[in-house]
Amino acid sequence: MDYTIRAANVEDCKDITRMIMELAEHEKVTDHVKITQKDLEQDGFSKNPFFHGIIAEVPEQHRTKEGHTKIGYALYFYSYSSWKGRAVYMEDLYVMPEFRGKGIGKALMSKVAQLGLAAGCNLLNFTVLDWNKSSVDFYLRQGCSNITADLGYQYMSCSGEALERLAQP
Repeated sequence: MDYTIRAANVEDCKDITRMIMELAEHEKVTDHVKITQKDLEQDGFSKNPFFHGIIAEVPEQHRTKEGHTKIGYALYFYSYSSWKGRAVYMEDLYVMPEFRGKGIGKALMSKVAQLGLAAGCNLLNFTVLDWNKSSVDFYLRQGCSNITADLGYQYMSCSGEALERLAQP
């Protein structure tokens, strides 16, 4: 299958928003999505972006029945490990179902890894749902390790009112 991987730009935010919702539907968490196209435009394409993105795109002759040519994406940002130094965190990796199994997800993940290495990163971190066996298996085939299973780390989060309370002096 013919496709290209390229840096996302502000004009891609409509399609990224669409695919974020598709990913949330797949993960059965659509009620958790609060992000808007405007948020993506502001947070990813301002002077000091909070994230970066890449897009998988197919030629017009391979567009979806809905007319989409942007068929996958990855969002990532840089972070830091107190043990290993510079890291890249892949927030999302998504390929539309009809385009899976064609190497596009691997190409997106490979590009994030390339960008991380070019920035001096030593780690590529991400999360995956424990019930998503096909994705867990895919990541293991890429040479990734399951740090929850191997080291016992749990990914934690604090948001909303709990975050507000925590921020109180």
